[in-house]
Amino acid sequence: MAGGGFTVDAPSSGFDGKITLSVIITCIVAASSGLIFGYDVGVSGGVTTMVPFLKKFFPAILRNAATAEVNMYCVYDSQMLTLFTSSLYLAGLVSSLLASRVTAALGRRTTIMLGGAIFLAGGAINGGSENIAMLILGRILLGLGVGFTNQAAPLYLSEIAPPKWRGAFNTGFQFFLGVGVVAAGCINYGTAKHTWDWRLSLGLAVVPAAVMTIGAFLITDTPSSLVERGKIDQARKALHKVRGSTTDVEPELEELIRWSEIAKSVEQEPFMTIFERQYRPHLVMAFAIPFFQQLTGINIVAFYSPNLFQSVGLGNDAALLSAIILGLVNLASILISTAFVDRFGRRFLFITGGILMFVCQIAVSVLLAVVTGVHGTKDISNDNAILVLVLLCLYAAGFGWSWGPLTWLIPSEIFPLKIRTTGQSIAVGVQFITLFVLSQTFLTMLCNFKFGAFLFYGAWIAVMTIFIIFFLPETKGIALESMYTIWGKHWFWRRFVKGVDQDNLP
Repeated sequence: MAGGGFTVDAPSSGFDGKITLSVIITCIVAASSGLIFGYDVGVSGGVTTMVPFLKKFFPAILRNAATAEVNMYCVYDSQMLTLFTSSLYLAGLVSSLLASRVTAALGRRTTIMLGGAIFLAGGAINGGSENIAMLILGRILLGLGVGFTNQAAPLYLSEIAPPKWRGAFNTGFQFFLGVGVVAAGCINYGTAKHTWDWRLSLGLAVVPAAVMTIGAFLITDTPSSLVERGKIDQARKALHKVRGSTTDVEPELEELIRWSEIAKSVEQEPFMTIFERQYRPHLVMAFAIPFFQQLTGINIVAFYSPNLFQSVGLGNDAALLSAIILGLVNLASILISTAFVDRFGRRFLFITGGILMFVCQIAVSVLLAVVTGVHGTKDISNDNAILVLVLLCLYAAGFGWSWGPLTWLIPSEIFPLKIRTTGQSIAVGVQFITLFVLSQTFLTMLCNFKFGAFLFYGAWIAVMTIFIIFFLPETKGIALESMYTIWGKHWFWRRFVKGVDQDNLP
């Protein structure tokens, strides 16, 4: 592979498996878990531009908008408004850490159903909210639900998919997340003229939650999870179902049993095991990948894109429509990732997406600085506002084929069985806590940094792209049980796994 010691070759697997109708349906149902997170991302930014919603809960923002002295960057600077958005992520942090034990004890499928049911309750409360306390309570329940599903669904997809096509199947989670964002944007746009608009937008969160929860009843748990819990006969049936009834699944089942027995022989608590030196590369990736994803700024742009486009000169309807356009571009680019992630590899998509995002963030920053002035007090023309939209669409495209789907894929495929649920919980927890801090501070940062906010994210994108180039080995086509080999052949990480008995890794 590529020179310089940054990518390595490793055995793929003796159990590549076929793409069967059953595995496709199963993965689609599991990936639909992304709907609830995506719907929330899309709906949160939209309702915060709706006048009836602001009048009922955040009237100070309407007063700011009517005040000529407030510059365009500061109209939506409200700590209570950002708390409405970011409270979900604190709850998600808590539930994602709890989900490690739940997923190991009850299985991936049951955790997905549990998350869907909790999210459904939160959506119902939000739709019927009469005060800020009800809003926040609903958001907390939404967060608890999202924490469970974000932890379990990517694991499910990586474990159930054939190794050769694991990347493509895993991107389905991000694809459905994108569908949720677009659906929420369309609903926001369609209801924005009515006094009850925000109730419908928030309350309809129960629909994707119900779809996902009911769908989970129709699929089997992953063979790895069933073996881990001692349900060997059910694991055999699950393998026959997803690999094909004529396929000899016994060799793969025996391999899963062997790895499960090795994992169980390690008596140490998984949260302690993961901090051992031999798992340092895995742990760094579990922290770095989700942390860097949030510092691309994508979710901040998604949350606040209606506010942002309204601030830079587009009207309310145009702002909501622009957010839909942004979501559609992101959705289309995820399909690019699905098509190429198992052909060109994870690193190629990370690097090309990172370069495009960096260029777009710098361009947006320069454009806003030149057009609106250093203090953001000059009016921006409609043509320049559209140019901002075009640049952000290109930025969303770069994200859609790189940091969007791959952030779910990498942590779900690199950990050995014993610490797989723990590693995924850490990755999702890091994502939530970073998202909480950024969403709580973005509007204030936009108000104070002005166009510099985009320079801030651009600089981080440069850092993370360099990190990928030097420190992330290629994982495409490698079986989960053979994934340990990539670290021993990597120019930097091999020092941490040198001398470790690879046959007895948990």
